[in-house]
Amino acid sequence: MGVKDEERSPWIGAVLADWQLVADLAFSDLVLWVPNRNTFQAFAHARPAAAATLFYRDITGNAPRSDWAKQIGRAWESKGPVIGEELEKYEGSASRVAAYPVFAPDRTDSAEPIAVITRHTNIGESRLPNKLQLNFIDIGEELLEMISEGCFPASESGTAPKRGTPRANDGLIRLDAAGRVLFASPGALSVFNAAGVEGELEGRLLSETVNALPAGLGQVDEGLPLILTGKGAWRSDVEFDRLTIAMRSVPLMKNKLRNGAIVLCRDVTQLRVRDRELITKDATIREIHHRVKNNLQTVASLLRLQSRQASSDEVKESLGQAMRRVSAIALVHDVLSEGVEQDVSFDQIFNRILALVPETAVASHATVTTEFEGSFGELTAERSTPLALVLTELVSNGVEHGLGDGSGTISVVAQRSPKLLRVQVEDDGVGLPEGKVGSGLGTQIVRTLVESELRGKINWTSPIRGGTRVVLEIPV
Repeated sequence: MGVKDEERSPWIGAVLADWQLVADLAFSDLVLWVPNRNTFQAFAHARPAAAATLFYRDITGNAPRSDWAKQIGRAWESKGPVIGEELEKYEGSASRVAAYPVFAPDRTDSAEPIAVITRHTNIGESRLPNKLQLNFIDIGEELLEMISEGCFPASESGTAPKRGTPRANDGLIRLDAAGRVLFASPGALSVFNAAGVEGELEGRLLSETVNALPAGLGQVDEGLPLILTGKGAWRSDVEFDRLTIAMRSVPLMKNKLRNGAIVLCRDVTQLRVRDRELITKDATIREIHHRVKNNLQTVASLLRLQSRQASSDEVKESLGQAMRRVSAIALVHDVLSEGVEQDVSFDQIFNRILALVPETAVASHATVTTEFEGSFGELTAERSTPLALVLTELVSNGVEHGLGDGSGTISVVAQRSPKLLRVQVEDDGVGLPEGKVGSGLGTQIVRTLVESELRGKINWTSPIRGGTRVVLEIPV
């Protein structure tokens, strides 16, 4: 039991990402046990989707029962599956337990398992199995044995979106090594009948059957032959006339040799229609943000031109401040236009705000150095716009009024916690006049945005060593 966590975690993660399929096929609870000192500990638990679970409470983190511990230990030591011969009782329900060691793909004869999976089948709730259940259970057993050999899960390729990935209960086809259908579940038969297949699938080559159907206008994935013949692990969407089928192939291995495959299928027509609608909506939103940004930049340019033609210094200063505020809003829309998410990285926005400082400094005849520490993290668009305006105002005020005609440093520190964003803006200039906060338009804008729009707090102080410090506390 000397396997290190870092050695087993990647492959265990891959197994857990796909073991719900195994639980559904085996109609059993699956529990993954990892070594813990002189015993084992439940690391993860999967319940079957179409069968009664044996465990009404999650047992993750618990130690195994003494009889399970013996079976798990035997599987670990023997490096092979251990099938319980006698029925067991768990909370009043009869069950059958089997243990399968888990090996990494690069297994050698001397390699130790990295974990053990136990399969707990609730016998008390089971009925006489039908054809579908017998085939599912047989495939589930094969996949568990493949896990023991380090052959499952195989790394998948393909172009199909993960949303709508087919599951065992959606539709399942079992192929032999030649790609001929040995079994097709009722769900799979319904899907392909809707696509135009007439009659039964069993006994027919799946590739020939599907290729004979009239395809839609969608592009055909180059990996589709791998799915239809079961020769590789692949996922793809196949478009037919008014129907889109998501398909996934899982090769079945015995002694590391392919002896067939399963093909999972699902009708995702409506799902893909909604996906395309969402893509169109996202593209429209991005275009709107792009146009808003362009319009705001046009307004900022007009304000700049008007400022240059003004004869009054007071008018020039007012127009310059308005230009910076409009530019700050445009920055947010520019970032929003680059992605589909409505949450944006505010660090990217703030770095662009700092890029506006040299222009402000030149207008104020000052030489300014900027320092930024920490991270704002991601914020919603609703919070990004007012915060961008607030920080633009604070930094500009620091340059224009804090430093005046001299030189200095504007430092910004952002501290993000799960519930609070704390931002400190500080300059080493002349400080607050008489220790009082000004009552100008910029100060009013900042206070209003922080308290009303951001629901936060703001505090101005003058440190003993000089300068002005502004601290924002904004709930997130």
